[in-house]
Amino acid sequence: MQHPTSRRNFLKATALGTTALGLTATSYAKVAGANERIAIGIIGCGSRGRGALMTGVNNHAKEQNIEITAVADPWRQQREGAAAMCKEWYGRPARAFTSYRNVVDLDDVDAVMIGSCDHQHTRHMEAAARAKMDIYCEKPLAMDFERLKTACDAVRENDLVFQAGTQVRSWPTSTACREFYKSGALGVVARIEQHRNGARPYWYGYLQDVNEQDVDWAEFLMDRPMRPFRADLYSGWYGYRDFSDGPVPGLGSHFVDLVHFITGATFPVSAVCQGGTFTWIDEHEFTCPDHVQATWIYPEGFMVSYTTNFGSGYGNRICFYGDQGLLNLTPWSRPTISSAGTGAGKESSLPAEEQPLEPIPTPDHYLDWLQCLRSRRPCNASLDAGYQHAVACILAVKAFDTGQRHVYDAEARTMQPG
Repeated sequence: MQHPTSRRNFLKATALGTTALGLTATSYAKVAGANERIAIGIIGCGSRGRGALMTGVNNHAKEQNIEITAVADPWRQQREGAAAMCKEWYGRPARAFTSYRNVVDLDDVDAVMIGSCDHQHTRHMEAAARAKMDIYCEKPLAMDFERLKTACDAVRENDLVFQAGTQVRSWPTSTACREFYKSGALGVVARIEQHRNGARPYWYGYLQDVNEQDVDWAEFLMDRPMRPFRADLYSGWYGYRDFSDGPVPGLGSHFVDLVHFITGATFPVSAVCQGGTFTWIDEHEFTCPDHVQATWIYPEGFMVSYTTNFGSGYGNRICFYGDQGLLNLTPWSRPTISSAGTGAGKESSLPAEEQPLEPIPTPDHYLDWLQCLRSRRPCNASLDAGYQHAVACILAVKAFDTGQRHVYDAEARTMQPG
């Protein structure tokens, strides 16, 4: 089966000054190929890449006319497994590579999904953007603020469709929460919080036996200092600060993004954060904190708090506290509203007993991205949304690392102690 001419090849044959309907040459070329099959590359074929990203888009493969044609991962078993999934789905295996470079060098790939490790996201984003490939990138977008800006600027400069991997904002219940929040029925909302707890840190669930000969160790490390191969370091990378900054960006990014989505807020003005490893001290020597609490202040006039306790699974909750009622997302897939906690002397139009919010039909996160690849409209978790959640998380991590409150200047795009 011959792969159809890609829209990226069409662009190469299009004069650089071409415009149509007010679109840039890049956007015009991609719209012009609206009926062609979209070829997708996968960068990072771990549990997230295969179990979520690949499966998520393949659920819409026939309807949206897409095919995953290339995969890349430093671990042989993961990339071979991803290629085999493609053979089962499409009748032919995807081309399998060790490095992301091989994928972004392909002329017949239109878009990439980045499910790699946190420390690799910005490099993979920038490389795909320079190759003029549309992008889906897992959260958090970045660990380093300067690299975040560089990668996001590259996406903007090349006029690409971008979806950040904060899929909770695409749940029908999240859309319902946003519409309810807009009604003002909660009154003055001054505090929003999540307690996301567990009996142990999530990185323990990723530990596997890995043979060194099956891994391109240097490709995994990327710009991190060389050190001897360790199976736990490779498979359990979520728990090591060289490769991840722990629960605030790892889990809290979903919560922060949801706060932004529901309230319309964009950037915090300040953050404080403390934590440490108090429960899970063992032979793996994980360096990400198993207990942490981050607090942000927003210019809209409320405080946002995220807490993780990985020593006990008790006490999970997500609440938006207003002086006229409560929006309770515990669990966040079944939100309720009530007049619980209404301030003294305040009247509330909300029911005394918790009442569920009716979901509002919303395309799932992967379908939204695929539809946007053709329409060229902004995705639900646009580049701006991804940048905003990354700024909030990096600001909190800087406060954690320095023991100092950090402030963010959105206009100047700077963060510093203050």
